[in-house]
Amino acid sequence: MDIAARFDLGTGAKLSDGPVAKGRQGAVWRLETSEGRWAVKVPFHPTSEDRMRSATAFHEAAHAAGVPTPQVRRTVAGTVFAIVGNTQVRVYEWVDLKAPDPGLDPALVGAVVAAVHRVPFTEDGPVDPWYREPVGAGRWDELVRQLFAAGAPFAGRLADLRDELVALESWLEPPLALRTCHRDLWADNVLPAADGGVCVIDWENSGPADPSQELGCLLFEFARTDPGRVRALTDAYRQAGGPGAVSRRGHFSMLIAQLGHITEIAATDWLQPSARSTRRAESAAWISEVLDEPHTRELLDSLLRDGRVD
Repeated sequence: MDIAARFDLGTGAKLSDGPVAKGRQGAVWRLETSEGRWAVKVPFHPTSEDRMRSATAFHEAAHAAGVPTPQVRRTVAGTVFAIVGNTQVRVYEWVDLKAPDPGLDPALVGAVVAAVHRVPFTEDGPVDPWYREPVGAGRWDELVRQLFAAGAPFAGRLADLRDELVALESWLEPPLALRTCHRDLWADNVLPAADGGVCVIDWENSGPADPSQELGCLLFEFARTDPGRVRALTDAYRQAGGPGAVSRRGHFSMLIAQLGHITEIAATDWLQPSARSTRRAESAAWISEVLDEPHTRELLDSLLRDGRVD
């Protein structure tokens, strides 16, 4: 098989009958060879070797530093991607993983995120607007109008949340202590491993960010309103040498910007399905992740008022 030959994966290659996992950016197939099992990722939107160069180097540095993450497998030519037929693919070591779990042991989460933030890797460049810019009141109003006109079943819920989303965007502040971060540490990518512990996957969005702001995302995703989980996560992060700390509203900037843009594109995908969300039911489920448990000012302020993140 061309994939096995291009990545020197061994003989007797057998590819799964279909994708074994699907994310927002691509689908994963399982490949079995004489050398073991491999995860073959097919991106929905092909990208360039140059664009993935830094993110892949950071992933490789994290693996070398002991962060629990699948090892990147490069082609025999040393590239990240190969074109097999008309399809762009990349390959990772296979790791048996369990389903996403926001209730994952917060101490494990805190320790692994600290390990990611301690990886000796520096990337220059600006912070992508996805992690720092607001959607804006005008765009929220436009989306609500379009969704009502198209009969979206969640249009009223988004309209009810509109003022909260705009108010949250007033908290945004520029990231300050920049270093290379994962920038996509949701429960989908910080997964329980079948043999215990956790595993961090999907490093394609890595780049410059403020670790304190990324930590703010983790507190929301894995602790929410549970003070005990907040303490366990932040204590483990601090004890493992994590450089970030959440001490003011601006440290939730990455969370607010990311969830704002995620909500925007989920709504946009409902209006016009894409490879990321091919059916309206998928888009509706995606936006419901925010509408069902919104990141309100009250919820985020409770983390600060408790004095359990500093």
